[in-house]
Amino acid sequence: MMNQKPSFMLVDGMALLFRAFYATAVTGQFMINSKGVPTNGIHGFIKHMFTAVATFKPTHLAVCWDMGSKTFRTELFPEYKGNRGEAPVELIPQFDLVKEVVESFDIPNIGLAGFEADDCIGTIANQVKDAAHVSILTGDQDILQLLDDQISVILLKKGYGNYLVHTPETFFEDKGISPRQMIDLKALMGDPSDNYPGVKGIGEKTALKLLKEFQHVDGIVANLEQLSKSHRTKIEQDLEMLHLSRKLAEIKCDVPVSCIIEDAGLKIEREKALTKLMELEIRGLQRLLPIDEAIIS
Repeated sequence: MMNQKPSFMLVDGMALLFRAFYATAVTGQFMINSKGVPTNGIHGFIKHMFTAVATFKPTHLAVCWDMGSKTFRTELFPEYKGNRGEAPVELIPQFDLVKEVVESFDIPNIGLAGFEADDCIGTIANQVKDAAHVSILTGDQDILQLLDDQISVILLKKGYGNYLVHTPETFFEDKGISPRQMIDLKALMGDPSDNYPGVKGIGEKTALKLLKEFQHVDGIVANLEQLSKSHRTKIEQDLEMLHLSRKLAEIKCDVPVSCIIEDAGLKIEREKALTKLMELEIRGLQRLLPIDEAIIS
């Protein structure tokens, strides 16, 4: 038992916060406290995070965040995520406050300007995976490219407590390719939610067929003469965008961030945590906090 590996859950903070915010914002339930500050996103974030903790029982936890909209990807391609509007005014004050709440739980907040939360998650996951079983809690399927024998992904489904857990095996069953090939898949078909096009006219079905045959983008480009005239023409016309889209799709795992496992042990101090929740007038969540049965190793 003493040699058992810790279980380290990395949380995609933005994915949980946005999901929680929009779930209640649609009906106008912003949970505005006596100071005039909306707390609906924070409330739902806490509920999502600790429902997952209760389900998967990690011993260690850290939360990763985007730190502004300007990243190395927007430098490569200014239109990257350019289809997304400004954050709703009710959400803006919750960005900083949710980090304060996480800090009150003695859970590390991790983020770095110029990079996305995904890049921090990928970096930390690869740093700690030999010493811990790593799981990633998110609603974002882009993270699936990080799957390996030591890293699993817990995808949030609708509501609370509903998950789809992915391993390399389940990913292969679903797509017929390896997790790393997902980068090439997105390079070919693009990503409308992140606003980059890939190769015009190549959809998922064609992209998967090409990857199963040629393994990766470089393999496809090296064998263009074997492709149908239609596919070859499309790729040749968009060759530059294909390579750029691959750079945009790949999660960086060498970002200058780190997290010492010992600093992420899940051990919440009751008074500190409850004081912060009372300050924000967030009620009804105390029972979710893993205060009494916290495990730290």
